[in-house]
Amino acid sequence: MTTLTPSRARPSAPPQGTRGILTALLILAALLGASVLIGWLLSTLTAQVLPGAPAFTILIWTLLALLLLAPVTLRAFPWLTNWFYLLPALVFILAFTVLPVVLTINYAFTNYSGQNSGNPDSATRQAAALGAGRRTVTLPELGEPVAEFLRCRTAACADATVVLYDEEASQPYRARVAGAQGRTLTLAAPVPDALTVTQATRINSISYVGLANFQQIFGKASRALWPVFLWTVVFAFSTIFLNAVAGLILGILLFNKRLKGRNIYRTLLFLPWAIPTVISVQMWVALFNQQFGIVNKTLGLLGVVAIPWLNDPLWAKVSILLVNLWLGFPYMMTATISALSTINEDLYEAAEIDGASRWQQITSITLPLLRNSFTPILLSGFAFNFNNFGIIYLLTAGGPAQEGRESTAQSTDILLSWGYNTAFVSSGGQNFALASAIALIIFFLTLAISLVNFKAAGVFEEARK
Repeated sequence: MTTLTPSRARPSAPPQGTRGILTALLILAALLGASVLIGWLLSTLTAQVLPGAPAFTILIWTLLALLLLAPVTLRAFPWLTNWFYLLPALVFILAFTVLPVVLTINYAFTNYSGQNSGNPDSATRQAAALGAGRRTVTLPELGEPVAEFLRCRTAACADATVVLYDEEASQPYRARVAGAQGRTLTLAAPVPDALTVTQATRINSISYVGLANFQQIFGKASRALWPVFLWTVVFAFSTIFLNAVAGLILGILLFNKRLKGRNIYRTLLFLPWAIPTVISVQMWVALFNQQFGIVNKTLGLLGVVAIPWLNDPLWAKVSILLVNLWLGFPYMMTATISALSTINEDLYEAAEIDGASRWQQITSITLPLLRNSFTPILLSGFAFNFNNFGIIYLLTAGGPAQEGRESTAQSTDILLSWGYNTAFVSSGGQNFALASAIALIIFFLTLAISLVNFKAAGVFEEARK
């Protein structure tokens, strides 16, 4: 007689191939999302119980929730054990890539700025008097209806927020409004007894404005977008062309094994790339000084009038290209020397036997064989210089000023520095909404130019092969 024993359930088999990868990533993302949601809910409850709780409480609760949910997830999906090594990478990608992108897109359609930051407006504080029952607040010196002052969506001002202060204005208290009439507010709950109300103000709320930021950008395109975009493209292409030509020539010359002292020359020419950019650019700022710079003093000895290198829009652009050439040619030179070392020397010996001159060897052997090596370098170099904020900020800070242009988009500003100036210089130093819209435009422009470059270089055709 046989006895039946209960069989253990087999662990579910892991999905295979691309489907397995996507399934694992989806489960891990759901695990992180659930942990963040629980952390946010618990941190909100903590803030209500302990008003002085620090802001990083959400991180603590999220980590605890993750530690509790991870074993439960592994029990439900045992095959996921081998995929848990992706969790740290996924956290960093979501925190430092996905989240900034999502916030940028969201802010591009809002009015988020220094004037609309979601914080109390300290510039519009009004004297306030608390009524009987501690549920009514009167603003006796207000020159407009309180609904207009608080920028309420409705005349009754229901569910709006008013910020109350004591005499020292040390701790703002946010109170929800139940109704408004004239200069008097009725609160949804009594004000705590510990607060002696003497002032009140509104909140500069963040709201969605649709395509208003993009309309503002394209409405002033002739004064900012188009000239800045044109100079950005010219700057990126010119830099890559000049650096590639200089690096190619020097690389071919220094690869010649018959050149005496070539290692010394390589070391000396490599120094501009080894010196930190901040130091190099500041040195060039001093050299290009119109009155005291060594460059103009040397030209003066030759009878040349002092050139306004950094004070004239055209010469400032020339200065940027020259300095970027100084900073960039060592990299191209090193890349050329490395690529030349992979070419079989038998090709040159055979060409020399056939009577080919040195120039013919370069044009028929060297340059064609360098094409495959240089194509990705040139494309990545163009993408880098398209957003090369450092050289612009350190050398000219986007200036000099040019008539008919926006104050945030001067003669040498590129798209990225224009966005930076918009975010941190205009509108009280914080116009993140408009800067986010500019960032989206930069993204699509960069994507379009990159696709054109890839198409022209035959990258897609080579990938299909």
